[in-house]
Amino acid sequence: MKKTIRITGLLLAMIVLAGSLVGCGAGEQKQTKTLRFADVGWDSILFHNAVAGTVAETVFGYQWTEVSGSTPITHEAVKKGEIDVHMEVWSDNLPDYNADIEAGALKEVGVNFDDNAQGLYVPRYVIEGDPERGIEPMAPNLKTVADLKDYASLFKDPEDSSKGIIYGGIAGWEITQIIHQKYLYYGLDKTYNYIEPGTDAATSAVLVAAYDRGEPVVAYYWEPTWLLGKYDFVLLEDEPYDPELFLEGKTQCPSVRVTICTSNDFYDSDPEYVAFLSKYHTTSALTSEALAYIEETGADYKTAAKWFLNEHRDMVETWLTAEQADTLYAAIG
Repeated sequence: MKKTIRITGLLLAMIVLAGSLVGCGAGEQKQTKTLRFADVGWDSILFHNAVAGTVAETVFGYQWTEVSGSTPITHEAVKKGEIDVHMEVWSDNLPDYNADIEAGALKEVGVNFDDNAQGLYVPRYVIEGDPERGIEPMAPNLKTVADLKDYASLFKDPEDSSKGIIYGGIAGWEITQIIHQKYLYYGLDKTYNYIEPGTDAATSAVLVAAYDRGEPVVAYYWEPTWLLGKYDFVLLEDEPYDPELFLEGKTQCPSVRVTICTSNDFYDSDPEYVAFLSKYHTTSALTSEALAYIEETGADYKTAAKWFLNEHRDMVETWLTAEQADTLYAAIG
């Protein structure tokens, strides 16, 4: 009698276990899997990771984390399957990127944004004025980098009244040498001093201080950034981009295709989430807007992601099916 009870109990346990496995849906299975995003350290990728991670968690049942490393290291990690998703691949910064895609070493699934810009910026009020702040136009004819030669006295160096001042690229960055070449090419060295700030924070501090005081300033900067999301700056025009002349400082900087890539293993493992990534497309301006929100409110990236997803529902709903969008917004409120 005891043997019969033990056998019956064992069979019952096996039936219950089998039933639980059959009833486990795709989303529930993914809850045991952690989705790994690349983290190369800058604010914009951490924001995009949080947006894509929030969708992964609420709609597709993943947990998610970030794996830190430089651009080359994280690129190699995606190729090796050690990172699943890279939300912000600055493809021009990777010499082997196109060859790796063509060789099938990883998958390019979409373009996050491709309208980014960099170069020499001035506050808009310098050109157009700002009636609300009582600022009259200071340089209404300033449109191009070449025009700066006429305004050295406006952008006066506080430590050398005989010349203007241009704040160039960050020391050690590749673009810094190109901006310096531009400074020389247009003959601005005759009437301007050229300063290379040591860090991004140093440049930001100069620009914010000048903007808050309504003073003229000209400096190298780039998009997307919180600063250009919060403050109204104008990129000075230049000659159309030419890949060879650009290196000599003679043309505008090119926009970079900032792509979304996955490892081959992940690409094959979840076609539905990959379909979402393939439709994920933002702009430099939207990214700057989100970074400005973080700067102004002190929100963390996950909170900013939820704000962004709610703020831009029409766009987000093009990334997802109607059912997926309903699931997302039911979860994030």
